[in-house]
Amino acid sequence: MTMEVEYDRSLYGVEHKAGPFEITSEIIDQANSSVGETGPAFSSDEGAQAAGYERRVAPPTLPCILVRQVALPDVKVQFGKTSMHAGQRVEPKAPVYAGDQLTASSHLKDVYTKTGRSGTMVFVVWETTFSNQDGTVVAEVQESFARRE
Repeated sequence: MTMEVEYDRSLYGVEHKAGPFEITSEIIDQANSSVGETGPAFSSDEGAQAAGYERRVAPPTLPCILVRQVALPDVKVQFGKTSMHAGQRVEPKAPVYAGDQLTASSHLKDVYTKTGRSGTMVFVVWETTFSNQDGTVVAEVQESFARRE
């Protein structure tokens, strides 16, 4: 059984835009360092071309870092006192190259309750789509946030 929770339902269907995010070699270096990526396609244009890419590629988890720079509105959930990040997933769709300009478009995907051993929690799920300068979708990132009593 789910309980009814008060929140700002007017946010459904509203797109929140961010960017552009310029993908530089320095950003790729930082992303490589954070995930321990050492493959040649992620290190140089030559290595990327040998692997069949146009030029140096970013690790597929880079949008997980960029999504933190997307400002999202407060959903105004009327529940609980504690908020926390509850999970994240990325679905890579196309390579992200050094020199790309990415834009982000986020929307409220879901708000739901779940009761477990530790009590009831309210989850807020946002979905962000990243596209490059040509309009190609390169990744979708879904983030969940939880509120508990």
